[in-house]
Amino acid sequence: MTSMLTVRLKSLVLALLAFPGAARLAAQVAPERIERAAGEPQNWLTYSGSYDGRRFSPLQQITSENAATLAAQWVFQSPAPGKFEATPLVVDGVMYVTAQDNHAFALDARTGRTVWHYQRALPEKLRLCCGHVNRGFAILGDRLFLATLDAHVVALDSKTGNVLWDVQAGDYSKGYSFTLAPLAVQDKVIVGVSGGEYGVRGFIDAYDAKTGKRAWRFYTIPGPGEPGHDTWEGDSWTRGGATAWLTGSYDPELKLLYWPTGNPSPSNDGSQRHGDDLYSNSMLALDLDTGALKWHFQFTPHDLHDWDSTEIPVLLDMELNGQLRKTLVHANRNGFLYVLDRATGKFLLGKPFVTLTWAKGLNDNGRAIQSPGAEPTAAGVRVCPGAIGATNFMSPSYSPQTGLLYVNTREQCDIFTAEPQSFVPGHAYLGSMYLPASGEKDRGALKAIDPKTGEVRWQFDHFSAPWAGTLATAGGVVFAGDVEGNLIAFDARSGKVVWHFPTGAALYASPMTYSVDGKQYVAIAAGSALLAFALPEPASAAAAAPQK
Repeated sequence: MTSMLTVRLKSLVLALLAFPGAARLAAQVAPERIERAAGEPQNWLTYSGSYDGRRFSPLQQITSENAATLAAQWVFQSPAPGKFEATPLVVDGVMYVTAQDNHAFALDARTGRTVWHYQRALPEKLRLCCGHVNRGFAILGDRLFLATLDAHVVALDSKTGNVLWDVQAGDYSKGYSFTLAPLAVQDKVIVGVSGGEYGVRGFIDAYDAKTGKRAWRFYTIPGPGEPGHDTWEGDSWTRGGATAWLTGSYDPELKLLYWPTGNPSPSNDGSQRHGDDLYSNSMLALDLDTGALKWHFQFTPHDLHDWDSTEIPVLLDMELNGQLRKTLVHANRNGFLYVLDRATGKFLLGKPFVTLTWAKGLNDNGRAIQSPGAEPTAAGVRVCPGAIGATNFMSPSYSPQTGLLYVNTREQCDIFTAEPQSFVPGHAYLGSMYLPASGEKDRGALKAIDPKTGEVRWQFDHFSAPWAGTLATAGGVVFAGDVEGNLIAFDARSGKVVWHFPTGAALYASPMTYSVDGKQYVAIAAGSALLAFALPEPASAAAAAPQK
């Protein structure tokens, strides 16, 4: 092979004949379209549906009254084994989705039929934490952007799947990788790196969408002479993790990117990294043009429990204490819900949303008041929440109709142990073990939380701790999933279950919705498949349809 890239491209002639919407493949997605995503409810233009991270759709054909009649419309099967964690994009009737092992597809969003297929060949000895997963594309203009498992960023022609540029961001042999969906803003493509389990130094990159040239890099661990460097001991900053492996949010008015970061390395042994370990477990506000840090807020200083703070930030304008605030709401893996002023980073509100034992509460600045005896020991100590956290990579959603944030939460306590470990580049660097507390079964719940108070308005208890994200719609429906494989529709106000479908495989993705030719669909990845659901057509419409 002369290249590590392989493209499997179906004939464009056949595509034009077989796919009535093939001309839509040439659609241009200008930055303004993404900023005004709410004005295109038929499409899904970013990982979270919009820059504000709300995962809310104005579509309302599917309602809490008629959702009980939802039926599967098509199933697309990924050719790769493993967990299918992506959220598809939809642009004018065309679906773009990534899958395991750096597969990527353009599909007819009405039928699931493949238009083109791309796969990047991967090296044999990848160093990955949690599977050969990828969470999705970004789109800008006529280009799709994929961040790969071997730490490349690739631009594809959205019409054909052909590679337009390919840049290497990190050395996969040292543990650098990408698993997130990039975020495309104005003329830039933003990505955050994975690999904290291998002692990498985290970073967030911006690339020019046309050329692939790197516009800026922000290291999530400050180097010598930079503010925050003194929060690391010795040379621990060189291998301190703090990776940024989930997609951030963006405020076009403030021109600020909000990007969450992961835990310091090694995750459970802090004996070689005394200090707060900035900017691990933090929310970063970065200038879009330069990558300069405008403010940060650290949720778990000197984390010893692997509580990445990479959950999706949700941007809300809401009234708090009689004052309209531009806020950022963050359901954190450490068990606290935080509300911050997104212009300044000021702490406004914090409240537990699951059972936790590691802290007694938060002080006036939002810093945890830690409980004695919660630090990992050689013998092991029981702490709640466990290492997987109160929530994880599954996306929350927010409905402006109900004013509620919907979060799939986890209840699990672990026994944490710690042991110093020597660092070897390219090898796992954990310094710890954590195991579920003996005899305790994990569980979880979908919780509807009032972000103004942190109060839980209603909850639905899952049998097991979930991994699936949520979706809120203007039809008054919230969709969520469980690890038993059920996609579930809830009345957004009451939490009443109005529909469920057993997909046959555990759900590790977040649902999304779109419409084509006036028909609303809901899509979710399950196992190695992608499924789409819609309401049945009225009998009169079906009878009037031309026969083929």
